[in-house]
Amino acid sequence: MEVTLNPDNFESEVLNSDIPVLVDFWADWCMPCKMVAPVLEELAQEYEGKLKIGKLDVDENADIAAQYNIVSIPTMLFFKGGEVVKQQVGAVPKEQLKQSIDEIL
Repeated sequence: MEVTLNPDNFESEVLNSDIPVLVDFWADWCMPCKMVAPVLEELAQEYEGKLKIGKLDVDENADIAAQYNIVSIPTMLFFKGGEVVKQQVGAVPKEQLKQSIDEIL
């Protein structure tokens, strides 16, 4: 399941999550972000119950993006126990994302 993130739910959905969370920092105008979106939807279904996937629009949530030093998108941060444990920058193949997910699970 994918969750749309914003300042109101970031803490509860990401930082206080009892399962690891992949946060996709994206924007509507970003073509590589749009290429990654269907892959993330597939992964959300494949890892349901083991991993949460959240999408954070950097234009609407610039403060959170700045807090995590997001300078290019798409950037995916992997959170575990409220901490960033891995980062993936750019539109990467599904297998590479799966490898990153499996490393943190």
